[in-house]
Amino acid sequence: MHEPDLSVVIPFYNEEASVQAVCEEVSEVFSSAGGLSWELVMVDDGSNDQTPQIMAGLTERHANFRALHLCPNSGQSAALEAGFEAATGEFIATLDGDGQNDPRDILRLLAALKERRVDMMCGIRQRRADNLIRRLSSRIANRVRSAVLGDQITDVGCSLRIFRRDRIRRVRFFRNAHRFFPALFIMAGFTVAEMPVSHRARQHGTSKYGGGINSRLWVGLADLAGVFWLKKRSLTYTVREDNGPENR
Repeated sequence: MHEPDLSVVIPFYNEEASVQAVCEEVSEVFSSAGGLSWELVMVDDGSNDQTPQIMAGLTERHANFRALHLCPNSGQSAALEAGFEAATGEFIATLDGDGQNDPRDILRLLAALKERRVDMMCGIRQRRADNLIRRLSSRIANRVRSAVLGDQITDVGCSLRIFRRDRIRRVRFFRNAHRFFPALFIMAGFTVAEMPVSHRARQHGTSKYGGGINSRLWVGLADLAGVFWLKKRSLTYTVREDNGPENR
């Protein structure tokens, strides 16, 4: 089969109330994009509600929808890694499964990535539709992470991103790696830029990933220490092969 221009990867965990609307909106947006071939890679992260069955129905109705199922529930980073491994597009975009991201912003991110000639474009959520505690905790976490890692990423919690698929093979994945994804890209020697994107209120259900504020804090600090160590120990180099005078 012809490889598409774009793969949209969305992890779902117990999102039976959202999965249908989120995926149908993706189809509506990209089916009218004009000249852009695409696929949707839905990743069920071991859901125990009706999410897998809804995904199965979607693949029956849409030829370019694909469904992956993780067993057992393994976390958002594992779901993303599985989706990246399965994706076949030249570019990969990611969305949250709760409908708070607008898939129309992917087209803007893709255009900006090509224009600025970077390896990854990240969204910065504008007028966030979250409560005050989530906004404040996110702001503090972003500032601490950026100070420690020096990645200069404004909003690492924004799941709306797009990157060149061939770059992912050099990026190390581990549990909770999604929280440091842009920094890991930079550590692998790639370029990352940002731009504002919209953010919408969740219409159905509640957040299934992340746990409470307190648990995220301590896990996040432990992960940050690990990524800082990894940054210090990473191998950073370029390779040039000399095959004769004609290539010099």
